[in-house]
Amino acid sequence: MDKKNALRAGAVTAGTTLMMLLMTSPALAVIRDDGDDPGPGLSIGETLGLYVVTPIVLFLVIAGLVMVGDKSRKQRPTD
Repeated sequence: MDKKNALRAGAVTAGTTLMMLLMTSPALAVIRDDGDDPGPGLSIGETLGLYVVTPIVLFLVIAGLVMVGDKSRKQRPTD
């Protein structure tokens, strides 16, 4: 019974993935739309800063705030 369910789940996943790939058309990205004004591209440094450094810094800031908030609570005495 488990093998049958696993086979069914695999078939559904494969079918869904195939349909998603067929529905997307990256070739249409070459054709410009009316009123499309993309502006200048990003340099390598700007790209790394935007998509690598900024998320890491945000993660560290949020983690630091959580740690500070956690330490500010009074410790419960252990029995």
